[in-house]
Amino acid sequence: MGVLGSLKHAWNAFVAEEDERFRPQPYSGIVSFGGVNPGKMRLNIANERSIVAAIYTRLAIDFAGHRMRHARLDDNERFVEELKSDLNNCLKLSANIDQGARAFRQDIALSLFDEGCIVIVPVDTTLDPNITGGYDIQSMRIGIVKQWYPRRVRVELYNDRTGRREQVTLDKSHVAIVENPLYSVMNEPNSTLQRLIRKLNLLDAVDEQSGSGKLDLIIQLPYVIKSDQKRRQAEQRRKDIEFQLKGSQYGIAYTDGTEKITQLNRPAENNLWNQIVKLVEMLYEQLGLTPAVMDGTADEQTMLNYYNRTIEPLLDAVTEAMSEKFLTKTGRTQGQTITYFRDPFKLVPLSQLAEIADKFTRNEIATSNEFRGAIGWKPSTDPRADELRNSNMPAPSGPATTKETQQEGDSQDGSNQS
Repeated sequence: MGVLGSLKHAWNAFVAEEDERFRPQPYSGIVSFGGVNPGKMRLNIANERSIVAAIYTRLAIDFAGHRMRHARLDDNERFVEELKSDLNNCLKLSANIDQGARAFRQDIALSLFDEGCIVIVPVDTTLDPNITGGYDIQSMRIGIVKQWYPRRVRVELYNDRTGRREQVTLDKSHVAIVENPLYSVMNEPNSTLQRLIRKLNLLDAVDEQSGSGKLDLIIQLPYVIKSDQKRRQAEQRRKDIEFQLKGSQYGIAYTDGTEKITQLNRPAENNLWNQIVKLVEMLYEQLGLTPAVMDGTADEQTMLNYYNRTIEPLLDAVTEAMSEKFLTKTGRTQGQTITYFRDPFKLVPLSQLAEIADKFTRNEIATSNEFRGAIGWKPSTDPRADELRNSNMPAPSGPATTKETQQEGDSQDGSNQS
């Protein structure tokens, strides 16, 4: 298909709605572009103002550290090659005009944690998905589900052409719907995380009340307040003391010698903080987190357990949803898939890297140049650096001989010596 044909058949999610009922209302205001990216995912207020935001960010950064690729597998589901496609460019370079590949992956994780269910929408495609499944994806966005239908879903996502978030209704077969594997721990109304958020909000309210600057004084007057006249005198006396404290530079007031003042602004004793500490420990256990993972002091075994129990289920849910919806059945039959990779040497100390490199090259698992690339060094120009061979063994001078040929040569040498 030529350039004119591609332009003719190009498809955009925001202009492809046919049902008038689902089209957004026309916008007559002025779009304001401030210093904050309007397409960036914003956490809910309850999550943003608590320790939960730190947990979300840590998980999202570790999630985004894995590379996603549009790849081809062999019959044994082993990686063969990375495909050169627009979809792979979205996963590798830039998902849209506002986000790079890593920022897009981090946006996936944050949205998944905050909402519990997200939709990865192919915004720009080469062909109309309603007509053919052989289209390529040129840009993607993260959408939030607003309404569920039997075959369609109402999604809110950012439109980079108008500069605002809009709602569109799309077929479920054209978008990747991802549900948080940790939904029962993080997003259920009575889950551990939601209970922790409510407790933290209560603690913030108590702290705000104790730090509001109120004195909480009780004034005991020398007379009984039973009549309206005595009540008015007591009210006037209270206002006089408030006026003295407010108008004094150092907050000093005078009272009658027969009056008694009791101050109540002492910290209230409750077990709210102990409950929060217990909930944080429970949340860490259920998420597979440890304090060492959060502060960066975890060892290799702890990090491996964290990646296997927490991060990989999230990656599997995202890649499986995209492989199912963004690849045709024919493409999957040909071995195409969307997979993820993690650098296995990130957590290896430099003191152990040389020993690992020796074992991999000596057992002909990886070449020298492959290991040089893993540690960030440029490839060697020596042709032997690209060969899978044991460097501790002498290189053969000619073509490899068979066992029978070597035995025949040995017997001939013995007869000549005799």
